[in-house]
Amino acid sequence: MNEPQPTAETDASQYVTHEQFCAGLPAGRFRLIVNPERAQKYVKHRLFVVGIALPLLGIGTALSFWGYFWAGLPMVVVGALLHRVVKAHAAKILLHLALQDAKTYNEAIDFEILEVRRSQ
Repeated sequence: MNEPQPTAETDASQYVTHEQFCAGLPAGRFRLIVNPERAQKYVKHRLFVVGIALPLLGIGTALSFWGYFWAGLPMVVVGALLHRVVKAHAAKILLHLALQDAKTYNEAIDFEILEVRRSQ
C-alpha cells in the first residue's frame, strides 16, 4: 500500500561490475566514495608495507653501524617514510589497484572501503 518511493541515492548505489567500472570511470559516469581509514589499512595490508619497511629499517641500521653510513641512510629513510607515503595516498593507490584487478575491486566493495555511485 505505502511502498517507499525510490530516491536518487538508492538508484545511484546499485552494484557496478568491474568492466562497467573500468569503462565508465574515465568517462565520468561514476562518483566514488572512499572510506579513508579502511583504505589505509587495506592498502598497507595488500602492498605488504610492514613486511617491506621493517627489513629496510633493520638492514639500513646495520649498514650504518658497520661503517657504511651512506649506504644505510637511504634505506632507513625509505623504510621510515614508506608507511607515511602509503597512508597519505591510500585512496589513489586503492583506485589504481581496483582499476587493474577485479578481485581488488570486489574486495573493496565487499569490505565497504569503496562505494561506487552513478553520476546524475
